[in-house]
Amino acid sequence: MDDSRLQIVTRLLVLSLCAFALACDEDKPEPVESVDIQPADDRIQTLEGVDTEALPASARRVFVREVNDLLSPCGEPVSVARCVAESRGCGKCIVAARYLARLAGDGLDRTELREFYRLRFGRDSEVSIDVEGAPVRGAVMAPIRIVEFSDFECPFCGRAAPELERIIGQFPGEVQLVFKHFPLSMHEHAGDAALATNAAGRQNKFWEMHDVLFENQTELTPSDLERYGQELGLDMDQYRADLQSEELRAAVERDKAQGMELGVDSTPTIFVGNRRFAEPIENLPAYLREELEMAR
Repeated sequence: MDDSRLQIVTRLLVLSLCAFALACDEDKPEPVESVDIQPADDRIQTLEGVDTEALPASARRVFVREVNDLLSPCGEPVSVARCVAESRGCGKCIVAARYLARLAGDGLDRTELREFYRLRFGRDSEVSIDVEGAPVRGAVMAPIRIVEFSDFECPFCGRAAPELERIIGQFPGEVQLVFKHFPLSMHEHAGDAALATNAAGRQNKFWEMHDVLFENQTELTPSDLERYGQELGLDMDQYRADLQSEELRAAVERDKAQGMELGVDSTPTIFVGNRRFAEPIENLPAYLREELEMAR
């Protein structure tokens, strides 16, 4: 991973422990929009539907300040707290308030909390991801989509793969996983491994090959890829031809080019919907439940 990271991402890597590597744009993020509409003594302290009783005093102070200072995600010039307290029509406000409480409870300071809020609700952080033709795991018509940019030699991707499969299983019919290739130049066999999954995909066995490769990350030589194709029962003449296919190689290159346009510079990088997910992977189920609440 790139050593020239923002301090916020470095700390978040420590928080995530053995989850997976995070990828962020090295440019300084735009400041989060906020509204200072109330003196400190007049800040709303409690919100119906937002449980802060279990928060330590320091975390609660962070929450109260930020929920009163940050703009509502609904496009109105009011704070998140005011949006909730006045029962405005936008359903995102209550979720945003609970999100801020959750982050404060995780021990994030104001700078970290504001950056996560910007990524999730900021007007400048929404992106467009072309997923046409990409492999999908989970319900095809699921309302929530996860997009993962991944590398088959990346050990962090190897740790994330079974976790993502497990998480998808927690939300049957509601969440899907879309896979995008992002083979890093430092990994000798990552490009060939990506081609192998696409070649297997032509025989409807992308995910079977995906799982085999992540289970055998240190054995990805051409002879290893040949053996895995045989073990999966592929038509080997077709498989070998597809491994040489310029069309499939171009598909891998398009995935990586798209990732670079989105600011991806390390793996795995995950997006939920059209927003970058930068929290530790253990927070993903809570994040998805929040997304489903907003979708409803």
